[in-house]
Amino acid sequence: MGENSIPAVGGETPVGISEKKKNKTKVPGLEEYLQQRDYLGALTLLEFQRSVGEKEEHADLWIGYCAFHLGDYKRAMEEYKSLTLNPECPAEVWVFLACALFFLGLYKDAEEAASKAPVSPLQNRLLFHLAHKFNNEKRLMGFHQNLEDVTEDQLSLASIHYMRSHYQEAIDIYKRLLLQNRDFLALKVYVALCYYKLDYYDVSQEVLAVYLQNIPDSTIALNLKACNHFRLYNGKAAEAELKNLIDISSCSFEFAKELIRHNLVVFRGGEGALQVLPPLIDVIPEARLNLVIYYLRQDDIQEAYNLIEDLVPTTPQARLVNAVLQIKISSILFFKATACELVCMTFFSLSDTIPGRQCMASCFFLLRQFEDVLIYLNSVKGYFYNDDTFNFNYAQAKAALGNYKEAEEIFLLIQSEKIKNDYVYLSWLARCYIMNQKGQLAWELYLKMGTSSDSFSLLQLIANDCYKMGQFYYAAKAFDALEKLDPGSNYWEGKRGACVGIFQLILANKESKETLKEVLILLRNSGNPQVEYIIRALRKWAKDNRVLLS
Repeated sequence: MGENSIPAVGGETPVGISEKKKNKTKVPGLEEYLQQRDYLGALTLLEFQRSVGEKEEHADLWIGYCAFHLGDYKRAMEEYKSLTLNPECPAEVWVFLACALFFLGLYKDAEEAASKAPVSPLQNRLLFHLAHKFNNEKRLMGFHQNLEDVTEDQLSLASIHYMRSHYQEAIDIYKRLLLQNRDFLALKVYVALCYYKLDYYDVSQEVLAVYLQNIPDSTIALNLKACNHFRLYNGKAAEAELKNLIDISSCSFEFAKELIRHNLVVFRGGEGALQVLPPLIDVIPEARLNLVIYYLRQDDIQEAYNLIEDLVPTTPQARLVNAVLQIKISSILFFKATACELVCMTFFSLSDTIPGRQCMASCFFLLRQFEDVLIYLNSVKGYFYNDDTFNFNYAQAKAALGNYKEAEEIFLLIQSEKIKNDYVYLSWLARCYIMNQKGQLAWELYLKMGTSSDSFSLLQLIANDCYKMGQFYYAAKAFDALEKLDPGSNYWEGKRGACVGIFQLILANKESKETLKEVLILLRNSGNPQVEYIIRALRKWAKDNRVLLS
C-alpha cells in the first residue's frame, strides 16, 4: 500500500517545480535599478541585454544616462556621439552630448553641440552655465532672463550663485524650494555645502545629518561630512570619516576615487601632494590651488608661479592665493597697492567669513593700520589658537600698537622653527623683551645668532631700544659689539652715553656698584681719546666710595 500510494512519475515532478520557483532569484528591471540610484547595476543590465540581443527600448540613451550619472562622462560622450551619427537621432541628444562635454571641461565643444539642439529649458540652463565659464556677463544675463520659476531652473540659478560665491543667495533659493518640496532631500546637501563655504561648519553638519539619515551612502554628503570634521577638529578625524566613503565607493564611482585621493592629501597636511594633485588639476578645481599652496609652504615660489601664471582667478580663494603669491615674488613696497586691492576684492567676494576677515586683516596690515588689523583678527582668533602663522601676524599687530606684554606672550606660543629663526620674529620679540624690561633676554637672542647682516641689525635694535628704555647695561654691551664690528662709525657716542647712564643708575641705587667694573672694561675697548677722562672720573668715585674695581 505504501509503494502504490506514490505515483511512479507524477509524484516528484510538481515538488521539483515548486522548489525551483521558490529558489529562483528575480532579476531587477531597469526601472528598479534607476529608482534605487544603482546606475552601475542599470548599466550592467543594459550592456548584458545589448550583448545577448535583448535591447531595452532606447537602450543606447539609457546607457549614456547611466554613464553620465556614474561620472563616466567620457563614456556618456561616446554613446551620445554615436547616436548623433544616426540620421534618425532625436534632436535632444545634442543637448545630452553637450552636457557630457561640459563636464569633461570641453566648453567650446559643448557650446557647439548645444547650438545644434532645439531650444529647451535644459539647453538654456547649459548655455547659462557656459556663459559663466566664459565670463560673458552679457550672455549670462540673457540666459538668466530666460529662466522660469520652476525647480530645475531655480536649481541652476542657485548653482551659479554658489559658483560666484553668492552663498546666501543660493541658500535662500534652496530653502524656498525645500518649503515647497520637503521630500527633495538632496537640497539639504546643497544648503550644507553653502554653510560650509560660509565657514559655518557646525551648521553645515547639522543640515547634512538630516540627509545622511535617509541616504547614508551618498558620496557628496560623506565627503562633505569629512571636510566639516577637518575644519572642526583635525585631519585624523576627517580621514576617519572619509573611510566610510572609501568603503562604499571603491568600485562604483570614479570621481569619488579622485575626490578621496585629493582630500586625503589635504587632510594629511600635503603628504603625497606631488604624486596625487598634478593629474587632478583639470579634474578637481581645488587641486590646482592646493598644489600652489603646497609649493608656497615649501617656499618653491617658481613652481607655484608656473601653476598660476596663466590662470585668471575667478573665485575668492583663487584671488587670495594669487595675492599671496604676488606678495611673495614682488617687493612689498612696490606691490602694496595691488596686493591691498586683491585682498579687498577677495574679502568682499567672501563676505562675512573667516577667510574674508583674514583678507581684510592682511590688507590693513600692509597699510600699517594695525588697529583695524586687530578688529578683524580678534573676531577669528578663537579658530586659530595654535596656528603659528596667525599668532605671528597677531603678535606683530599687538606689538605695533605698543601692547608689548600680550605680544610677547603670543610670540612665545609659536612653535615653528622656521618662523622662530626669521629675523622679523627675532627683532619683534627682542623689542617686546626690551619694552617689558627684559633686556637680558633680548641680548641672549643676539648671542644665539651667527654672524650675519641680521645679527648686526638686531644689535642696532637692542642698542637703541635698550638706551631708550633706560636699560643702559645692555645698550652699552650692544654698542660695544657694534663698535668692534664697525670701528669707524659713531657707535662710541652711544656707548659713552650708555656707560654714563649705568653710572647714573648706580648713583641712584638702581644698579649694582659691582657693574662699574664691567663699565670700565667696555670703555677700555674703545680707542677714543675721551675714554681716559671718563675712566679717571669713575675711578675717583669708586675710590671715594670704597668700590673695588680689580
